[in-house]
Amino acid sequence: MKIYKRKDPNEMGKVAGDHAAEAILSAIKSRGAANIILATGTSQFETLKALLSHQEIDWSKVTMFHLDEYLGLPITHPASFRKYLKERFLDEVKELKNYFLIDGEEDPEKETERLGKLIFKHPIDVALVGIGENGHLAFNDPPADFETEKPYLVVDLDEACRKQQLGEGWFPDLEAVPRQAISMSIHQIMKSKKIICSVPDKRKANAVKSCLENKVSPEFPASILQEHPDCALYLDEAAASLLGSGYSFN
Repeated sequence: MKIYKRKDPNEMGKVAGDHAAEAILSAIKSRGAANIILATGTSQFETLKALLSHQEIDWSKVTMFHLDEYLGLPITHPASFRKYLKERFLDEVKELKNYFLIDGEEDPEKETERLGKLIFKHPIDVALVGIGENGHLAFNDPPADFETEKPYLVVDLDEACRKQQLGEGWFPDLEAVPRQAISMSIHQIMKSKKIICSVPDKRKANAVKSCLENKVSPEFPASILQEHPDCALYLDEAAASLLGSGYSFN
């Protein structure tokens, strides 16, 4: 794992987005197409902005998947990740080759099966992900399932995860935060050829420390990224503030 540290979320997102663009361009050059995974949430704002600034990307050769979506939440809800991606990515990229959104309003078992068949046909070149305040990766809260090979799962959201969503301003109160979601599995995320993980903000500092300084464990879901052959972690100074002195930052 390579770890990049920058002063603030803007600088962090710029380098993460630039590196994501390089990976997409490399895939298109080598095989004529690229398959990507996009994360959502406040941690991805600057990374997506930087990625979209690369006008040299031929988006008509790119297919997009995304990580997770709440069960039962309409696309019109402010917290909908489909809404997030539509407004912040899909509306900006008019000629995308294809995209596959998670529909949390459909039968969840049928939806996970549908998405699993689709992503099996599209090996992922680059995945953009984040780390939750509880150390989750996608919506795989601790203890995460490291064993299942299902590409997508129906998961229960723990209280810490739900409080994060409330704290980020997506919901009026905790009771309004859904208790379940469809999430890409840990196994599927780890199948990505390259992973770019963007983690800004002081409130993520403890999760970053836990996932880097503990052994790989389902109790620290994002710790699994330590085992990926090509993972780059992007931090701002606040998110890196609890790490010990032994780290070498790029």
